[in-house]
Amino acid sequence: MTAASRLAAILAADVAGYSRMMEADGEGTLERLKALRREVLDQQIAEHHGRIVKTTGDGLLAEFASVVNAVRCAVAVQQAMPERSAGVAADSRIELRIGVNLGGDPEQEYCSACR
Repeated sequence: MTAASRLAAILAADVAGYSRMMEADGEGTLERLKALRREVLDQQIAEHHGRIVKTTGDGLLAEFASVVNAVRCAVAVQQAMPERSAGVAADSRIELRIGVNLGGDPEQEYCSACR
């Protein structure tokens, strides 16, 4: 790592079964995913001092200066999921897989196209 490099905690999240859900109900899946992003993910990432560095159709990468904040964010998001899933059919529920990694600058390692 060079002197200009820095460590960052990277939170990676994606939707389990996204392709199946899109095939069954693409419009409904996108609507639920946009609401989840707006009402939970964006708020929790900001509240835990993170920033989104990349999004994909069913996932995102977020950067945090602190691994503790990244893990707390992941826990808060997962804790919000059961309430959001209440009353939603099992095959329509959005279930997130979330992982946290401590590594180098995400814009250098994960997002070379961002430059």
